[in-house]
Amino acid sequence: MAQISRDDIKKKGIKRFFNSIKFSLEGLIYAYRYEQSLWVHAIATIFAISLGIIFRIKLSEWAIVFIALGVILGMELINTAIEAAVDLVTLEVHPLAKIAKDCGSAASFIMTLVAIVICLFVFGPYFMKVFGI
Repeated sequence: MAQISRDDIKKKGIKRFFNSIKFSLEGLIYAYRYEQSLWVHAIATIFAISLGIIFRIKLSEWAIVFIALGVILGMELINTAIEAAVDLVTLEVHPLAKIAKDCGSAASFIMTLVAIVICLFVFGPYFMKVFGI
């Protein structure tokens, strides 16, 4: 049996490019529709952006905040993909399935904590100034 390489299967071109964007947006829409944690992060993102506007943070601080928020979103989407892939393979409660799902969730949790610390570093001095500390 002849082996087919991945390059032979993958199509290239402008149609493929636009389909990639379409599929990415479908994934994002799915995640926001069915994953509660993404709604929590969306609310936190709106809050962080609002604080940035209110405090008129510097461009470099905007960059740091957006990187932190983007990493959380990306990590949540990866966690959703891991959960879907595990569910595709088995719906049984299996120790390895649990490990995969729990580790994906833990990665999202850790990055959320890191983003919170980053936002405290960025917004902390502004709050301290407001409260005269």
